[in-house]
Amino acid sequence: MTSVRRLTVAQALVRFLTAQYTSRDGRRQRLVNATWGIFGHGNVAGIGQALLEHQDTMPYLQGRNEQAMVHAAVGYARHSNRLRVHAVTTSIGPGATNLVTGAALATVNRLPVLLLPGDTFATRVADPVLQQLEAPGAGDVSVNDALRPVSRYFDRITRPEALIPAALEAMRVLTDPAETGAVTLALPQDVQAEAYDWPEEFFAERVWAVRRPAPDATELAAATAAVRAARRPLIVAGGGVHHSEAEQALRALADATGIPVASTQAGKGSLRHDHPADVGGIGHTGTATADALAREADLVLGVGTRYSDFTTASGTLFTHPGVRFVNLNTTAFDAHKQSALPLVADARAGLEALTEALAGHRLPDAYREEYRAAKERWERTVDAVYAAEDDTRRPTQPQVLGALDAVVGDEDVVINAAGSLPGDLHKLWRARSPRQYHLEYGYSCMGYEIPAGIGVRLAAPDTPVWSLVGDGTYLMMPTEIVTAVQEGINVNLVLLQNHGYASIGNLAEETGAERFGTAYRYRAADGTYTGDPLPVDLAANVASLGMDVLRAETVAELRQALATARASDRPTCVYVETDTSPTAPGAQAWWDVPVAGTATRPAARKARAEYERQVAARRRPLTPPQAPEPGPSADPRPSAAPGTSAGTRPPATP
Repeated sequence: MTSVRRLTVAQALVRFLTAQYTSRDGRRQRLVNATWGIFGHGNVAGIGQALLEHQDTMPYLQGRNEQAMVHAAVGYARHSNRLRVHAVTTSIGPGATNLVTGAALATVNRLPVLLLPGDTFATRVADPVLQQLEAPGAGDVSVNDALRPVSRYFDRITRPEALIPAALEAMRVLTDPAETGAVTLALPQDVQAEAYDWPEEFFAERVWAVRRPAPDATELAAATAAVRAARRPLIVAGGGVHHSEAEQALRALADATGIPVASTQAGKGSLRHDHPADVGGIGHTGTATADALAREADLVLGVGTRYSDFTTASGTLFTHPGVRFVNLNTTAFDAHKQSALPLVADARAGLEALTEALAGHRLPDAYREEYRAAKERWERTVDAVYAAEDDTRRPTQPQVLGALDAVVGDEDVVINAAGSLPGDLHKLWRARSPRQYHLEYGYSCMGYEIPAGIGVRLAAPDTPVWSLVGDGTYLMMPTEIVTAVQEGINVNLVLLQNHGYASIGNLAEETGAERFGTAYRYRAADGTYTGDPLPVDLAANVASLGMDVLRAETVAELRQALATARASDRPTCVYVETDTSPTAPGAQAWWDVPVAGTATRPAARKARAEYERQVAARRRPLTPPQAPEPGPSADPRPSAAPGTSAGTRPPATP
């Protein structure tokens, strides 16, 4: 007879979570390593009580904002290569709906997080309970249903025995590289506290193997033939390179073939910045080198990228008339984008197989010399914008990055998500290691940086972490500074005061909106926000939350403050007011932000004319992918045509 254990639903769930493990490449580690929580009537007597009983096996982390708790969990999961996660519990009501933004961020970025919001009574004996949404046409709807479209898996546990299949399915999705994202188990508050006899097998240790699927032989043959036929191929490295720990495999392919490697925001650092094949960021925020190569590429090999509009310059970047795409991705949904030849596989396994299949293939020296010379020219541009001729003046934003670049070590992590910093970082930052560059740009969520810094530091306690924020982002979510101070989590905050939303201000100017509503200033006589800057002291605000603050007014003071912060063993903020004069290189590729089709103001009419010029260059790849016929005759290494080398063979006819 199966033995049973009498526990509440919440107690059973917490005990179950402590026994879940992941395994990849022979390395086993615990899956759910801590639970963030803010308690209210919807979870205090259920999950709260269960966490109290299990605090020796399930660490509890006290957050200040529900959205921020999810951001911290996402930062932890990303730095753990999606092999370790945190759970987040909230009450029903505003605590639960505050999870929605964080859940969307996790799912958009394909990063795992477990959400455990409280819910209204399953028995409905006290309807309507506090904070209950009453939907007259649907009695089983609660505010937690807002989490359905932003969760990769959602279930509401209305009976104790329903927890068993739901919990197992939740773990499957969390550990599946192709399906992972936010996972939500909504827990009615009465069910959380209900006792039930659980089979002991439910609490046995389970190891979830994180697979590395190898590429299909036919798809590999087609991809190999396409690469061999290309004269000007380009690799686009996305976040999947990091998640799969495929950096060395990518380097081996670049070394063997000489194919240049550009990177998305999530993929930056896939190659070290000084590797000869690394040509920097690609797309609207990319380098001139990478974008020029993209425009002339006849083949694009995407590795672990989902091709956002920033990467493709809204469909205007890859303009070669015969360009073809090969997409290596563990997710078939992403592998088929751009009408590509799909190579559905784990990034590392796929790169290793492709490198082997391409043995002996190498691009002509002329192409490699071309992009290396362009790379050197771009590096001189970076040196120029980083440099400060006068150390006694207020620094520009690129000079802040230059000063930070001089202080950090290879092991440091730099975190950002929104504002004008992502553009400057993607163009200018010299990533020295795979995990140094941590940009959340799938959702580009203001407020991500500080809690994510806490999550990264929890994942790698000895790693120096820098959260970079502008004033607009800081004011969105400074709450987790208190958590960092409370837990002694040494996160360094670099706070740039630029008096408003600098990035959107620039965009508003370009699109004819004339910087409307983007500055933090008093109203002028005409009613616009163009008066004096607001007398807001953000450094004082940071200090009031318990963090050490170093004020830097000049480039020289900034350098000293950054060095002091890195040497400190306490959470420290470096506060600097920047010179907002544009000094970074402008956008090297377009981004589609629709402009008013008709307007009375000259700025908008001028912007519309430019918009119509740019949008005319958009291309939607529709050429059907061509693959060799399946079967043993499909040769992944075809010989070159007579009179040509494998590296100069003309592309196949579409």
